[in-house]
Amino acid sequence: MTTPGVGEKAPDFQSSDQDGKTWTLQDFQGESLVLYFYPKDDTPGCTREACGFRDLQAEFEELGARIVGVSPDDTDRHARFAEKHELPFTLLSDPDHETAEAYGVWKEKNMYGRKFWGIERTTFIIGPDGTIVKVYPRVKVNGHVEKVFEDVKGLVAAV
Repeated sequence: MTTPGVGEKAPDFQSSDQDGKTWTLQDFQGESLVLYFYPKDDTPGCTREACGFRDLQAEFEELGARIVGVSPDDTDRHARFAEKHELPFTLLSDPDHETAEAYGVWKEKNMYGRKFWGIERTTFIIGPDGTIVKVYPRVKVNGHVEKVFEDVKGLVAAV
């Protein structure tokens, strides 16, 4: 599946968070959504990214943007990850990678000559009407959260 682009409707999803609550895209209607896909809880890059979003959580909220992380980890692992790093935002469990596939981020990867399928770190900004406003493919963690924040701030100022 291809990654949906700017101007397209964001694919719907239904997934459980670290507390067992089920969420769909409609639950975020009327607010901006920073939906970020990451490979695995409690790995160095994913932890840095999550903590970066945590550290700017209040600023994102002031702009009317919610942060939601998605990985294939189960809800229990998400709960431990969120508690360990004091993550105040929703982490969705996508063990069957249905959401990742709908967003085109479930890809064949190659590490040290070994091929496997997994999430390609990608972030989407979804507008209050459910339309994709910005896509960040193949994210490099350093500086990413700050870039997303600046872009959300610019989008809010443009409205």
